[in-house]
Amino acid sequence: MKLHHIGLVVQTLAPGVAYCRDVLGISRFSDAVHDPLQQVWVQFAYADEGVTYELVAPASDDSPVSQALNTRHNLLNHLAYAVPDLALAAATLRHQRHMPLGVAKPAIAFDGALVQFFLSPLGHLVELVEIAESHS
Repeated sequence: MKLHHIGLVVQTLAPGVAYCRDVLGISRFSDAVHDPLQQVWVQFAYADEGVTYELVAPASDDSPVSQALNTRHNLLNHLAYAVPDLALAAATLRHQRHMPLGVAKPAIAFDGALVQFFLSPLGHLVELVEIAESHS
């Protein structure tokens, strides 16, 4: 698996962009994307060092990330990995005692590519993003 991005939960995208710009020195950002299937707004920040951050803000009160904001836990939310075959990678994670947190769903932020979240045995979230090898 290849690290794809680090997910950070924010109340709204603007303060996350400001933080990445002012504190981390990031100047390249994607457009904001609303994903009604995932119930979030996302925007990517691209650091010159090659690290990509995904800013994730709730699109509604019942968004999956609202709990993180309400409790102030898991705000450094997930590590995402690009995989060429989500079903195979998911089976491997399940064999390695990762618990799926739902079924694979298309994500608008990734042009409809399938994504799936897992809880690792260490307690952190792992996201798999199905992206062909040539695009990762």
